[in-house]
Order: sequence, then C-alpha cells, then structure tokens
Amino acid sequence: MNENQGSERRTGGARRVIVGISGATGTIYGVRLLQTLASSGIESHLILSKWGARTLIHETTYSLDQVQQMADRYYSPNDQGAAVSSGSFLTAGMVVAPCSMRTLAAIAHGNGEHLIHRAADVIIKERRKLILVVREAPFSEIHLENMLKLARIGVVILPPVPAFYNRPQSIEQLVDHTVMRILDQFDIHLDLMPRWDGEMLPGRVPVPAGSTRS
Repeated sequence: MNENQGSERRTGGARRVIVGISGATGTIYGVRLLQTLASSGIESHLILSKWGARTLIHETTYSLDQVQQMADRYYSPNDQGAAVSSGSFLTAGMVVAPCSMRTLAAIAHGNGEHLIHRAADVIIKERRKLILVVREAPFSEIHLENMLKLARIGVVILPPVPAFYNRPQSIEQLVDHTVMRILDQFDIHLDLMPRWDGEMLPGRVPVPAGSTRS
C-alpha cells in the first residue's frame, strides 16, 4: 500500500452514509434519501427494520428487494456483526428516516436491540453526525424528553416538517424538501427544491377588515 492509498482509506468515510429505516409511517423519506445518495455518488449503507419493511409494503409501491438494491450495501437488522456496528468503519454519519418513537427511545437509552440501534450508538460514541427524522404527532412528554436528551449531546432532531414557501405541487416535492434539508446536515447541498431567497412574490399586504394600518 502506498501513501496515497492509505490516505484514501482514512478519508473514505466522508462519502459514506448509513441509512436506517424504522417502522414509523413515512418510509418514502428513507427511499428517496437512498435514491438521492445514489445519484450523488455517495455510498449508502442500509438497515431496514422488520417493521420498516412491513410499512414500506403498506405505504409504497416499492418492494423490499427494490429498496435494498438502491443501497450500495444493506444489512439484516439482526446482524450485530455488520461493518456498521464498529466505530472503525468510517462514515460521515447516519440518518434514521423515518425514526419511530421506539427507535428514538432505544437510541436515547443505549438499548442495542437490533442493528439500527447499535449503529446509531456507534455514531454517537464516535462523535459523528446522527440525524433522526422523528415521526409522531402529537409528541408526548416522554418523546420530548428523549429528543432533548439526544439533542443535548449533538444528535440532530429533524422531523419531516413541510415547507410551503416554495409552493409544492405534489407529495414528492414535499418529500424532496425534507431530503434536501437532511443532506444539508452532511454538507451535501443539492437543490432538490427551491430554497428560500428572501424574495416575496409581488402583491399588496392584505389588511384585515376593521383594522388600521401601522
């Protein structure tokens, strides 16, 4: 091995992202993230939980095999010996999209029941970027406490909140906006949807009846 080869191996994790898909509604976020990473040349490593797979079939037209093939590599959620279960496996970080409240709780309390939990635990201990696309409404106090606990140690809590300033015309565009914001966290900046530029559309500001201008 020459010096350049060694350098490539040490920095290779910067172009590698782990994607976890748990059993919460919104599996399309994880699917679209995999598609976008693939088109951007970013290496993706997929962990799809048992209930994530079940929800995928219920909510989308994609098969399990189709989604697995979108990733550069995929792992069984029961494979605790997988590469992503070790801190020596270099990555830019991990996204769980969507992230169920069960998965949130397991990560917050260090419960490595399956590989999504274990991989997230590794990302935290290695001080890498962990993004949880939490999906529930309304949030209970337990949910909020778990999110706060993780946010305080640097985990990014990124619920899939839609934007409307870019006037989305489809569900796909709403999903793309969230995926774009997820990738921004890794300094992967893709204009999947128009970004806010500070320019308002022309028009008069409406004045409610009975009010005075100020």
